[in-house]
Amino acid sequence: MQSNYQSISKDNYWIKNVRLETGFEYDEEEIVGTKTDLFCIEIEKGKIKSVQPNDRNSDAIDGKGFLMLPAFKDMHIHLDKTLYGLPWQALSPKRRTVKDMIAYEQEIIPELLKTSVERAEQLINLLQHYGTHHVRTHFNIDPTSGLQSLENLEKALENKKDSFKAELVAFPQHGVYYTDSAPLMKEAAQLKSVGFIGGLDPLSIDGNIEKVMDFTVQLALDHHKGIDIHLHESGESGMKTINYLIDKVLENPELQRKTFVSHAFALAYLNQKETEKIAERLAASKVGIASSVPFRGKIMPIPTLKKYGVNVLIGNDNVQDYWSTFGSGNMLQKANLIAELYGYESEFALSRTLEFATQNILPLNDKGEQQWPKIGDEANVVLVDAGCSAEAVSRISKVEVMIHEGNVFWKN
Repeated sequence: MQSNYQSISKDNYWIKNVRLETGFEYDEEEIVGTKTDLFCIEIEKGKIKSVQPNDRNSDAIDGKGFLMLPAFKDMHIHLDKTLYGLPWQALSPKRRTVKDMIAYEQEIIPELLKTSVERAEQLINLLQHYGTHHVRTHFNIDPTSGLQSLENLEKALENKKDSFKAELVAFPQHGVYYTDSAPLMKEAAQLKSVGFIGGLDPLSIDGNIEKVMDFTVQLALDHHKGIDIHLHESGESGMKTINYLIDKVLENPELQRKTFVSHAFALAYLNQKETEKIAERLAASKVGIASSVPFRGKIMPIPTLKKYGVNVLIGNDNVQDYWSTFGSGNMLQKANLIAELYGYESEFALSRTLEFATQNILPLNDKGEQQWPKIGDEANVVLVDAGCSAEAVSRISKVEVMIHEGNVFWKN
């Protein structure tokens, strides 16, 4: 991690004075607070071995009363082409369309690839500083990059393997057919490290929804991968693409639970009845939505999607790159933004909003019953300077410790 962290790696150890949530406080039937207490946590071989009363002696690491939460996950980011670590650069008003950006990437990628390993590691450091230990990252597959973007990203991830984990999405940023990326996509799909087949605006970039989606779906089926496509298109073409993908997943159940539409901005323009109809279809097909929040004024119908059981994943997307300058790398900040956007202001609602940083893991269930951590859970946790989940989300509390698969990273 960053230089102000100390790494502690042991097969078995205890952490004392760890604050865990134990239930909700009520005023009659209204939730007004969150109960917590201090515990000792035993970690062995990367898993939670036991949760005990807070009576350990000096052989335990001191958790200093910090609140223990599940470590954070960023489920939509581009580690391979950040400008983080380079001098500040705002967006150019000359590049307004995705095709403008494709042309720009074709110019700059050869130079950026020379330092992409180091810059990916710097961005990973930033994410870890904010408590993220796991990401789903897209990487460019295009004639300009070839497979080098993937190769450099894998070098950076190998250097961080003790503290960080990533799911990889082969992303045809320059289109499948708009540039000759199909052969490269087929090559990438054969690699064990690649978990998902990506895609990009099939109509506006490649000119044919069915041709591109059929190619993407078949590639995923042939190599037993998931699907995660970028869809910025709104209106009829955006909804047609979403519905076409849903139909394909229903035809091929093995794609359920591992197929996602990133961004899906078409959903932001629907009325309530239309939103509920597509939410039902997404939930029935187990197709998820993955996006950043907010994005250039578009407010996604997250409450309705969640109400119908759609898996909604959140990420930073861009962190200081030539597509956007607003990504901070902080998943607690994303949860805070969601709370503000949708009016999640109560103790209960704020505590539930933490799920967008942890990707659906919460210490307490809706009834206030403790459901995390459990014996046998992966020891992927953060210790934050907060009294409860609601406070952590509301105040974007500081992360003091991150533990990844049992490896402890503690600020000096």
